[in-house]
Amino acid sequence: MIVEGDGRMPRSKRGTPSVLVWLRDDLRLDDNPALVAALAEGRPLHLLYVLDEVSPGLRPLGAAARWWLHRSLAALGHEIERRGGRLLLRRGPAAIVVGAVLEETGAVSLHWNRRRGAAPQAIDSTLKADLTASGIAVQSHHADLLHEPSRFVTGSGSPYRVFTPFWRALRATWPPRTPLPAPDRLPPPGEGEIAAGSDALADWKLLPTAPNWASGIAASWTPGETGAAARLTAFLERGIYSYSLERDRPDLDLCSHLAPHLRFGEISVHRIVAALEAARGGAAPPAEENVEKFLAELGWREFSHHQLARSPDFAHHAVDRRFDRFPWIDDETTLRAWRRGRTGYPLVDAGMRELWATGTMHNRVRMVVASFLVKHLLQDWRAGEAWFWDTLVDACPAANPANWQWVAGSGADAAPYFRIFNPVTQGEKFDPLGDYVRRWVPELARLPKRWVHAPWTAPADVLAAAGVRLGETYPQPIVEHAKARARALAAFAEMTSS
Repeated sequence: MIVEGDGRMPRSKRGTPSVLVWLRDDLRLDDNPALVAALAEGRPLHLLYVLDEVSPGLRPLGAAARWWLHRSLAALGHEIERRGGRLLLRRGPAAIVVGAVLEETGAVSLHWNRRRGAAPQAIDSTLKADLTASGIAVQSHHADLLHEPSRFVTGSGSPYRVFTPFWRALRATWPPRTPLPAPDRLPPPGEGEIAAGSDALADWKLLPTAPNWASGIAASWTPGETGAAARLTAFLERGIYSYSLERDRPDLDLCSHLAPHLRFGEISVHRIVAALEAARGGAAPPAEENVEKFLAELGWREFSHHQLARSPDFAHHAVDRRFDRFPWIDDETTLRAWRRGRTGYPLVDAGMRELWATGTMHNRVRMVVASFLVKHLLQDWRAGEAWFWDTLVDACPAANPANWQWVAGSGADAAPYFRIFNPVTQGEKFDPLGDYVRRWVPELARLPKRWVHAPWTAPADVLAAAGVRLGETYPQPIVEHAKARARALAAFAEMTSS
């Protein structure tokens, strides 16, 4: 239940000493180590979420993620209420808010699951030291990753910088720990104790006002633990069986769609791995290559978070500092065309329109649109990362910059800069019938598949029959692929020679 009203009380009137769980990017009851440890104390329980948008260094959520957070907190509050507990919501600087809630509730111990990034970790470290000094027992728990980054290093003691040996070493630690079950019941605050007051979720204004740009997102997603479990079940019933061969096909939609649920901690990576391992021993086990390929995708997520742990300015500074002198072009016109899905390259435009409509984009298409922005248009990768941060429901502080830096060639174990995706051939290979393009670029829906990925090459009579007027109903390409590729390689040569 999300508690309304103030209801705060002075320390002198507190009841039985209680325990507080501070929820962050772990909005779940299943496999939640901090919650399990708190319950083991056998005390009255308080569950708290703090919306901190003011502490120095914290990156505010993008608009799509704010929409998701509202729905996720509402779902979590319902699940907590169903089990007899309550969810407190507070807004403000986390260090101050958590201290105030401890005072109001009479909690003598505090539990949280660890998070990554320089600013969050600094807040946690300072708060833990201050509270410990004041007599509060504070425990942090490892929950969101398969392995603790600070303890997962090479034989020489340094962090892994290349994914393949990282993943090989991580697989050698198999199996991960067994997921922890969700509690059937949650203890309420102590008898006779008035709970600390909570903000009303609606007062946080996380949802968009008119015009409601999130209607397509709402139709596409069910935030919360129940939605996460349903996505995992659906993937194991269908997508996993051809994942290795067909995961790159945006027209087939075989993705797991678990990314936003993982980002907000509505499901744990341990629960997903356990489900995959169970599927191997099921009545109709998927082929090994399918399971291993999906596990490797979870491994890339892990690798991204390990990078974040050692690169605090991951979203703002290139890992390869040579790219600080890359000759990017600041062109608002082409950036706007890319954002709107009006580049004249159908696969790129389809991906950008899917993103705006649903808050997500197929992974293969993400690579194509990112490459197009960074290499065809020579726009700074940070401009693309910022747009994805605002529009993706799964905008993750680790994966989002890691993926952009991988495409740009500036990250750890990045793709070589000279790997420049051709959006036409990518479309022909991975959307061979043009169904994905036709769905998201309906003005091209009547074009035959031979022309749908390069409409500017179609004969005039074909365009006319399909109702396509280039430059009017659909734009001409804003750059020519061959010339853009040559320009990008020249820019890279300029950077490396300077």
